Amino acid sequence: MTSARTPFPEETFTALAAAETGHWWFRACNRVLLWALASRVGQFNSFLEIGCGTGYVLEGVSRAYPKAEIYGSEYFEEGLMHARKRIPSAILVQLDATKMTESENYDVIGAFDVIEHIEQDQLVLNNLSNALKRGGSLLISVPQHRWLWSEVDEYACHVRRYTRSELIEKIRSAGLRVEYSTSFVSFLVPLMWLSRLRARRGEYDPMAEFKIPNWLNFSLEQIMKLELGLIKFGIRIPIGGSLLLVAKKD
Repeated sequence: MTSARTPFPEETFTALAAAETGHWWFRACNRVLLWALASRVGQFNSFLEIGCGTGYVLEGVSRAYPKAEIYGSEYFEEGLMHARKRIPSAILVQLDATKMTESENYDVIGAFDVIEHIEQDQLVLNNLSNALKRGGSLLISVPQHRWLWSEVDEYACHVRRYTRSELIEKIRSAGLRVEYSTSFVSFLVPLMWLSRLRARRGEYDPMAEFKIPNWLNFSLEQIMKLELGLIKFGIRIPIGGSLLLVAKKD
């Protein structure tokens, strides 16, 4: 996030905090991230999430790894207000990731739907690499495919959507070795494309995604569960609204 871009208003974090625990998107993404953490990283002593927002993902990590030291940083204090309520035991700080100066402090760092908001994404990846201990792991998720760009991304204050090769190159340039990558939110790409087509026609309501009926919320979550099952089985789908990558610092 840069000063030239519109910051998230406080009410955005309040709406997120109220919706996350029951919304298919947040629940499904949490399952994918926690699976990757368990299967591709394993046990660890310290975990930092960059851009932890309201603390929803960080709370899931804290519950799954109760013995680990949990850290979180967020650019906006409005997000940390909710995160502190969710994870009172975590160490939470307000931080601009482009100015991060820590060196070899963490076993694992997570950045989930964060760096697409930042103009200087390579600088942030370099900083995260420096902050990892030797042998530490980076888990990162980003929105994928430039052809999905629309007013939805602009409303979310995205700077870019990534290609797989672009993200891998930037991770390697930060001195990390890519160990695993996969697309997810793959089965729902046709729906994403249609919704973005409507957004290009000026029909986008940014709050509509939080107002879907219960049956649709349930159905979308079941589709994501099926997709995660295939990922666990070893199937990597090349197309997906999001991209997950795990890298290691040798």
